[in-house]
Amino acid sequence: MVLYCLSIRKDWTYLLTGNGGLISRNLSETILALESPLIPRLGWIVGLGGHLGLSELSILSFVWYCLVTAGCFLLLGLFSRPAAIATWFLHLAAVKSADLLSYGMDNLTTIGLFYLMLSPLPDHLSVDWQWCKWRPKHQDLLGFWRRVLQTHMCLIYLFSGIAKCLGPGWWNGTNLWRALTRPPFDLISAETLLRFKHFLPIAGVAVWLLEIGYPFIIWQRRLRRPWLIAILLMHVGVGITMGMYLFASVMVVLNLAAFGPGILWHRRQAPGDGSSFSGSMIPSPNN
Repeated sequence: MVLYCLSIRKDWTYLLTGNGGLISRNLSETILALESPLIPRLGWIVGLGGHLGLSELSILSFVWYCLVTAGCFLLLGLFSRPAAIATWFLHLAAVKSADLLSYGMDNLTTIGLFYLMLSPLPDHLSVDWQWCKWRPKHQDLLGFWRRVLQTHMCLIYLFSGIAKCLGPGWWNGTNLWRALTRPPFDLISAETLLRFKHFLPIAGVAVWLLEIGYPFIIWQRRLRRPWLIAILLMHVGVGITMGMYLFASVMVVLNLAAFGPGILWHRRQAPGDGSSFSGSMIPSPNN
């Protein structure tokens, strides 16, 4: 979240101002209101600040600083629960208020923050755990929410892979060519891509095979570790070749949160939590 805020700091007010932005926030929020009046949006906060005599730019800047502060608290594990709730709400409001300019990374970040908000907090590695006497009573819910996140990730990859394999673009490499040559993602020169043009169809098929196989292979005891590592390397490759570092980081974090414990490492018992668990709390079919 901190990296997300820092990456759009210069464009924050430009993207979200009501009248002078690239696409008016008022337009996005009007369309959003037609879907549901209950979806959080920055217009609520701007309207509340207007009653207090604050300008729109001042309120948007305040929201940005709140997001950065809440993200730092989450990174440190300080005031974990309030920070998780505030981060989820403010990020969702910002994304929905700029819905016409958002993309998959924003939605996936919101998903991750939602599960974090509902998970048992604080974690035993957080500052809260060391300083506060309060401990979450239902640590077993950690396994439940991780299993929900695992299922969600499996569905995301399954339908993403199906959508890719239905068209010819991922079979013949056309979609990869377009993605790698379209500004501002054209970090690799077209001349270099032409030299490896025969590799593009292979890479395209490999991508959708990894995604479709994800919800099936990830539960297999012998294959889940190499499959997870392959997925992680795929996202790292996307980040490096297309400059989509935030998107790659979000996908890596979500995968590690969902399947890292028990596959790439074993979670040890938290001191004083009264529970013992390793990995995903709920045994996978082949454990």
